[in-house]
Amino acid sequence: MINQIYKEGKRQQLEVEGRLVSNIDEQRVNGLTVKIDRDLCVGFGDCIDLAETVFEFDEENIAVIKEEIDIKVFDEESFLEACRACPVDAITVLDGNGEQVAP
Repeated sequence: MINQIYKEGKRQQLEVEGRLVSNIDEQRVNGLTVKIDRDLCVGFGDCIDLAETVFEFDEENIAVIKEEIDIKVFDEESFLEACRACPVDAITVLDGNGEQVAP
């Protein structure tokens, strides 16, 4: 049996027969869908170093999208570079058509 559980409006957890198989934060940023796999992220912080106006660490030292992003200073190319820099590919970005643009 598959159960999906949503917490805090953006965290999606997928359970299959009582076992957690997916722990994803998903958020829209300037028309892009950003998914951060919380189980893959190990807190290197490369994304934060390259896009500190967008990413930060949460209380578990996992990269997350900031609650408030100043779109006036948002640079999509730098943002995508930051997402691609993740050494464990914990960040996936989809464009408005659902096509993967990072990593």
